[in-house]
Amino acid sequence: MLSFPKPDVEQFLRTFSIGDFAVSPDEKQLVFSTNLSGKYNLWAMNLPNTFPTPLTFIDQSCQGLLYDKQGRFIIAGFDQNGNENTQFYGLPLQGGTMKKIIYEEGTRNSGPILSEDGNKLYYTSSKGNPTYLNAYAYDLVTGEEETVLEGKDAPTFLIDFSPNEEVALYYKHFANTYTLLYAKRGEEHILLTPPTDQQHTVSDAVFVSDELIYLLTNYDADFTYLASYNLETNEFVKLKDLENESFTTLKYNKEKQCLYVISEKGVEDHLYMLDLLSNNWEELDSPCSVIEKLIVTKSGSLYLLGKSATKPINIYQFKENGWTSLTEYTVPGVDQSELVEPDVITYSSFDGLEIESLFFKAKKENDNGEIIFWPHGGPQAAERKFFRASFQFFLNHGYSIFAPNFRGSTGYGLAFTKMVEGDWGHGPRLDNVAGLDWLIDNNYAEKGNILLMGGSYGGYMALLLHGKHADYFKAVVDIFGPSDLFSFINSVPEDWKPIMDQWVGNPERDKQKLIEYSPLTYLETMVKPMLVIQGANDPRVVKEESDQIVQALKDKGRDVEYMLLEDEGHGFSKKENEIAVYQKILSFLNQFVGSKVKA
Repeated sequence: MLSFPKPDVEQFLRTFSIGDFAVSPDEKQLVFSTNLSGKYNLWAMNLPNTFPTPLTFIDQSCQGLLYDKQGRFIIAGFDQNGNENTQFYGLPLQGGTMKKIIYEEGTRNSGPILSEDGNKLYYTSSKGNPTYLNAYAYDLVTGEEETVLEGKDAPTFLIDFSPNEEVALYYKHFANTYTLLYAKRGEEHILLTPPTDQQHTVSDAVFVSDELIYLLTNYDADFTYLASYNLETNEFVKLKDLENESFTTLKYNKEKQCLYVISEKGVEDHLYMLDLLSNNWEELDSPCSVIEKLIVTKSGSLYLLGKSATKPINIYQFKENGWTSLTEYTVPGVDQSELVEPDVITYSSFDGLEIESLFFKAKKENDNGEIIFWPHGGPQAAERKFFRASFQFFLNHGYSIFAPNFRGSTGYGLAFTKMVEGDWGHGPRLDNVAGLDWLIDNNYAEKGNILLMGGSYGGYMALLLHGKHADYFKAVVDIFGPSDLFSFINSVPEDWKPIMDQWVGNPERDKQKLIEYSPLTYLETMVKPMLVIQGANDPRVVKEESDQIVQALKDKGRDVEYMLLEDEGHGFSKKENEIAVYQKILSFLNQFVGSKVKA
């Protein structure tokens, strides 16, 4: 028998991904954004065949993808090298030359919606109102454009229309934990949750008729539930909730007269169906742990985009005998048995708050005894049972990974998520410290010998933990993390700025707190070797955030390496960059394997 060498660890980073997908009205074609060629482009499958063919060669990730409802063309949004200034293009079904539809340099455009006849494209844009945004209707036949919604008070996003297209749904984003949903009927603007001084959110909504709307909200509750609003009677009704689960996504199946609801419960998602005729509620099998997108076609077919801890993202179709995978993305040349499922553990924080965490333990044959402590990004997000090629890459190299869902994370109720607001650097930091202590107390690590790595807010937290608790660590990796909360607040996109007072703090009112919570305050105690990684085009955490802390540390003679990616934004859209980044991190961390530092 032939024997083969162990898979090269770089194969883990060769795993492809899918950013978005859409299905044609006749279900004869499926288009998806994928980095199958190493860079993101649109590819199509002419169903039932699942062999993909390329449609675009723009080498950019897609934000906003949909078919004309008559199935004649595709609308797709692309930015430029991660700058998030999305512009919309028209594309023939067979691919080829794209036509600019909405294109204005420096504007941020989102949420494309096509009219039923395909003649109008509605979208939300920073054009003319960069702080609060406007919604526009562009006539694809005449080229004329009109403003249909003017944002005021808060960033405002158009999300849907009634079947007769006479009522528009939109929401105002006051904060990540405070969003209000409105219906615009003529000149009338109708709030769809009862008036209250208590902040709450509406996460999704659908029309089932011209008068009846179903929505997901946590109005007067901690976890998000299903409700309805009748535009004729102005009646709001709470319909269905589940203990410790937040409903996140809502889809209507007109053909079968049912609703599909995706819920978030800690680190996993669940999928449910509500029969509107019988009022029967049931949980459906899901092919994955985390569901990214669900599509219901006119015929009632279901398509799903999702992933699990040991299963990369794929597109699935529901048939009579269950889910069928239309894409077959795996880790190239690596059996799933070689991948690591996380343990789900809980520990008590400094004030008794229970914190859930994912603990990925390297397999014994690979284990090098090192632990990477990973505070997630967001911060109002969560580390969940989804596939990270980088995690499996490090695990195969012997590094275990501990990823806590500290206060501020989603999936644990509104009150838990709000705990990070105005408190970026105290409670969440101490939750992470309690996680470090849990590892030490349970003999998984020794104080002073833990590796620290995070991205975005996780990068910020890595910097702050380094500055205030350097005695826990022997090396630190910061991936595009804010280093100074004052400069961060001033440099975010314009439509983010209205939420910054509640989310992070006010530079004048909260000056002392922001100084205390800014990593730059603690340069004197940042004494451990560091690697900093940044995308030059990042609009969320701009390049200067990394520049300034790298320079400040170098001025003090500290050991700090800096990797700047000229063609990336807030993430890695190009496979060669992703591989280079994680190979660099691995090389950096490998310097410390087996070394012992006294706390």
